[in-house]
Amino acid sequence: MSATQEYLNLCCEEQWRKGKFFRTQCRGDAICLTPGEHLGRYELFPVDSGESGFVWSRLKLEAVLPRDAAVQVCAVAGDSPVREEAFGPPCGAGTDIYLGVAGRYLWLALELTGAGEESPLIRRISIRMSGDHMVDYLPAIYREQDFTYRFLSVFNSMFQDMEDVIDCLPRLLSPGSAPPEMLDLLAEWLCADPWDSREDLRERLPHILEEYEMMYTVEGVRASAARLTGREARIIEHFSVDPNDPSCRNPDLYRRLYGDDPYRFFLLLEEDTFADRDSMELFLDRMEDRIPAGTGLELVLLKNRVQLDWHTYLGINSRVGGYIPAAIDERVTIHYDTTIGGAEHE
Repeated sequence: MSATQEYLNLCCEEQWRKGKFFRTQCRGDAICLTPGEHLGRYELFPVDSGESGFVWSRLKLEAVLPRDAAVQVCAVAGDSPVREEAFGPPCGAGTDIYLGVAGRYLWLALELTGAGEESPLIRRISIRMSGDHMVDYLPAIYREQDFTYRFLSVFNSMFQDMEDVIDCLPRLLSPGSAPPEMLDLLAEWLCADPWDSREDLRERLPHILEEYEMMYTVEGVRASAARLTGREARIIEHFSVDPNDPSCRNPDLYRRLYGDDPYRFFLLLEEDTFADRDSMELFLDRMEDRIPAGTGLELVLLKNRVQLDWHTYLGINSRVGGYIPAAIDERVTIHYDTTIGGAEHE
């Protein structure tokens, strides 16, 4: 049996406006009861199949039906563009209905009822226009029997729904088109961060394998820090400032700054990167899984000034701050972070 089933889908306010409203109205792109009403009707504009004697079969509704709410569908078909008969009893109730009327043109009436405070919502109407049916593969003697067609339509719908689900798998497994609940599942499969927003996940998941390949490199650690903070991070590794290097001008200072642990590196971020200490601690916890095994990370927050103290990095978001006036005499100890000189107005 062919998996191709063509449906006419009606799902937007511009389409609904072509029909007739009786105690019903549009709510965005959906149809609902007028406020205060418990019974209403919506008549769809005539649908043209382009084929005389066309047999209208399956109708699917995408609807929200609260408790004590229901939808019934009435259908009339004919080869004339003018409806020649009134709507009869409903074809069925619910969201999956067999119409069983024949004619080139189809008229539909939706009867909405709601006994509670919430109105039923009709978001989409899907009318089957073409496609294979199980009865098409039976001998000709069975094709003219209405009972056989209606009986097999139950299994035809079940089989086609399964094929539709299979056909939709590529869309469901693509980060760009997956619905929100499936996107969360894809992120879980690929071990992506659960705290990322869904839009971030749509952008990241197609490149997640490349991200894993460089995760524990210098560039990967820098990228992880930038993604978690939104700021550009600087990394200084132990060998970059080796105090034993002949070119090192001040080995003692470098030992005080960076220690002697070759497996520790320093991550430099601006002082205002974190709103509070809790957000900083959360960042450090998340970074634990994003650094190479056996290494340690030390976070250095750069102040927005030049500070003559440990971990001073000139040229990185720095500016010269004001000085601290001091009177020098034998009773005053000059601290290492004191600036002497200048005038009061400077």
